[in-house]
Amino acid sequence: MPEQYKSLQGFRDILPDEQPYWRFIEKIASEVAQLYGYRRIDTPILEETAVFHKSSGEGTDIVEHEMYNFDDRADKEGKRQNIALRPEGTAGVVRAYLEHGMFQLAQPVKLYYLGTEMFRREKPQAKRYRQHHQFGCEALGEGDPAIDAEMIGLLYQVYSRLGLQHIRVNINSIGDRNCRPQYIELLKNYYRPLLADCCDDCKIRFTKNPLRLLDCKEPQDQPKIAAAPRITDHLCEPCQEHFEAVQRFLTFYQVPYAIDKLIVRGLDYYTRTVFEFTSEVDNVALNGGGRYDGLAEILGGPTTPGIGFGAGMERIILEMKRQGIVPPGETATRVFVVYFGKTPEFKNAAVQITANLRQAGIKAEMSYGDRSRKAQMKQSNASGAAYAVILGDDELANGTVSLKNLQADGMEIENKQIQLPQSELIAYLTGEGK
Repeated sequence: MPEQYKSLQGFRDILPDEQPYWRFIEKIASEVAQLYGYRRIDTPILEETAVFHKSSGEGTDIVEHEMYNFDDRADKEGKRQNIALRPEGTAGVVRAYLEHGMFQLAQPVKLYYLGTEMFRREKPQAKRYRQHHQFGCEALGEGDPAIDAEMIGLLYQVYSRLGLQHIRVNINSIGDRNCRPQYIELLKNYYRPLLADCCDDCKIRFTKNPLRLLDCKEPQDQPKIAAAPRITDHLCEPCQEHFEAVQRFLTFYQVPYAIDKLIVRGLDYYTRTVFEFTSEVDNVALNGGGRYDGLAEILGGPTTPGIGFGAGMERIILEMKRQGIVPPGETATRVFVVYFGKTPEFKNAAVQITANLRQAGIKAEMSYGDRSRKAQMKQSNASGAAYAVILGDDELANGTVSLKNLQADGMEIENKQIQLPQSELIAYLTGEGK
């Protein structure tokens, strides 16, 4: 028996029954993003690995363990280029912004991407995939706190229009290059005498990413985190004013937010506002975002403020299912064509009628494989179609069809099925011939 192939571990097929969730999210997300003035961008799946090394930071899990990267073929000069499947969306968008001179346009440049595939070689876990999809927004070229509030408000409106409830919005400020270095030293001084009792990951974070000490999930480190100094108590005046303005503007968008002083980002280019959306039902993180005013410089561009988020579409769908939200279904079949004859004339007429219906914008199906009369009628009833178009000997001879109303429960028998010329079928179904 030949080998049966399966999808790779950590990858999955998105089957037809689940497609309505994806189309619904894409519709709502694109409508809201455009409502807020964001324009769509699609970047390549492959980028130079260096783009992600610089944007994600040396020593991070993404760079060290999670990226799919490889050497491409040698070019004409014999040089090989190391390239990677994108693990996240922001770096590619910022690279495109710089490469195509979008910094010369009116600022801010507001962009969104949707259904974009991301790849991470993560340890396979339930509901975590090595290929996942994101909806994301990036606003580049403006540091105004109104942009921060706008972006959070945009995402909250997307979730609201999807029907999601019990969504918790947490925000924080992590300062900037002026005040964060002093806070990091304060944090390290606090942790230094406690380090021997910290988990192994925290001992590494202490040197590489001190802010991530506050991210630790190990039970043994929770009391240390609870007593640690908070960055919001050590913001410089401009950062404090920026954070207060973000909170003020969020009230205009009617976003019910809370301040979570433990939301941090470990990389130096992140500044000021950071935020996360989680489900209050089971505390599942739906997305994260933040301001990254130093990223464009790291990628070789001019100083460029920026803020963005990435929301995993698989997680959104999972939350919709948890909350019992059913997206609008696909358009139902309107007409099912059946034919009661084995000669080529019957098949030709059935295909012609089906093609005419579809070309007129009427969703139609037909029976294939020359099934029996009984099997075809059973198939038409099971299809959910509103009507069956029936071709028998009399209909074929007279150029007519019998149109049976498959949803006509309780209707008088003579009204359930009518006969009309084939030439008048489309007009009848579209209401033009009634």
